[in-house]
Amino acid sequence: MLSGAHLRVMDERPVLAREWEKGPSPGSAGSTGGNRCVDAAEACTADAQCQQLRSEYVARCLGRPAPGDRSGPGGCVRSRCRRALRRFFARGPPALTHALLFCRCESPACAERRRQTFAPACAFAGPGPAPPSCLKALDRCERGRLCRPRLLAFQASCAPAPGSRAAGCPEERGPRCLLAYAGLIGTAVTPNYLDNVSARVAPWCGCGDSGNRLEECEAFRKLFTGNPCLDGAMQAFNTLWPSILQDWLNPYQNTGHHFPQVSLLSILTALALQALL
Repeated sequence: MLSGAHLRVMDERPVLAREWEKGPSPGSAGSTGGNRCVDAAEACTADAQCQQLRSEYVARCLGRPAPGDRSGPGGCVRSRCRRALRRFFARGPPALTHALLFCRCESPACAERRRQTFAPACAFAGPGPAPPSCLKALDRCERGRLCRPRLLAFQASCAPAPGSRAAGCPEERGPRCLLAYAGLIGTAVTPNYLDNVSARVAPWCGCGDSGNRLEECEAFRKLFTGNPCLDGAMQAFNTLWPSILQDWLNPYQNTGHHFPQVSLLSILTALALQALL
């Protein structure tokens, strides 16, 4: 017999699917520019490739993961969910996928929508109420052929540069940093926004049981929570955000703004990551 919690999740699945797959209709309160995450969702919905990939991960990621990565009533298979998320970022238009991922929020409602965009109940948080040890996630990542190169790319691309300006890394490295961060979504160290009142990001893990590896654990967490290069790249993206979406939605209008140029190294990195899907 299904528990009440399972029945509630099953009842919510069609509603969640509709809400994720459609953006608010043009002219709604969310499409007036006051909520950038809604605007990003509308732009993705209007693009056939982005919408197809988004619908795929929504279908794979509804519900919470069951123990042993097996689908249960109202649950999801985490490995399938994460694979669909990797496909979304590897094959979707970066202007749109990054707009969904890095949209800036000025209200808790917007921030909560942003936090829920990539189905954290399945892809991010664990089946238990408490976060696992970061060292377990890190060790699992470093042993994996898929996760390890992505983590190394993130560390290299988002490393603060000595002598750089206050943003933490050279301006030209910002797009590489964001690309590498997005590459971690769908891995053992999948990051996400931690709450709906800030822009803090980190994997779902803690350092409480790290023993004599506490320093190593905290250093890993600070790759996300105390990284001025990552913070600066996100801020720079949001500065260009309106023109990026405008150029994408109006490709035949020369407005003089373009998606930030990504170096050849970043392109090669993206191709390498896609090959690992």
